[in-house]
Amino acid sequence: MNIKLVNTLIEIIRSLSPEERKILTQELLFDDSEPSNQEIMKIAEMGSVFDFLHDEPDIYTLEDGEPV
Repeated sequence: MNIKLVNTLIEIIRSLSPEERKILTQELLFDDSEPSNQEIMKIAEMGSVFDFLHDEPDIYTLEDGEPV
């Protein structure tokens, strides 16, 4: 283990502003192994996979009641 490097990094992190620490924490703890729900929704909206639904009739309304 490189103790000198670790100590230097600790000093640098302690010198960061709260905003910079927040950004650093977000970057270090970011898990990009799976896309987020928002990313999936954006991809679906950008693609044409669901375009056929625009031509489908609205067969259900708010007045239809509870699902069976």
